[in-house]
Amino acid sequence: MLIVTTDTVPGKRIVKTLGLVRGNTVRARHLGHDVIASLRNIVGGEIGEYAKLVAESREQSIDRMEAEAQALGANAIICVRFGTSVMAQSAAELLAYGTAVIIEDE
Repeated sequence: MLIVTTDTVPGKRIVKTLGLVRGNTVRARHLGHDVIASLRNIVGGEIGEYAKLVAESREQSIDRMEAEAQALGANAIICVRFGTSVMAQSAAELLAYGTAVIIEDE
């Protein structure tokens, strides 16, 4: 499945638009990671534990969006975007969304 952030794919034409597809996940921080992050705030540097959490959340959201598109019969998702929102003090949602389409070579 081709997944792009653009509204067109060079060398391809959209033959059918199937509609909005999305995938999301809600993740909570781990208390142990919060302690490490607090220490890193003092000395500076990347907070690898949070970077890993965000990367895993993004991949899970993309996988869920792709599964929804495949269920519709799509072979591509265009106009992909990401959104986040805070769900609770230590939990956040990551949402991936786009338009499921069928594309063919021009």
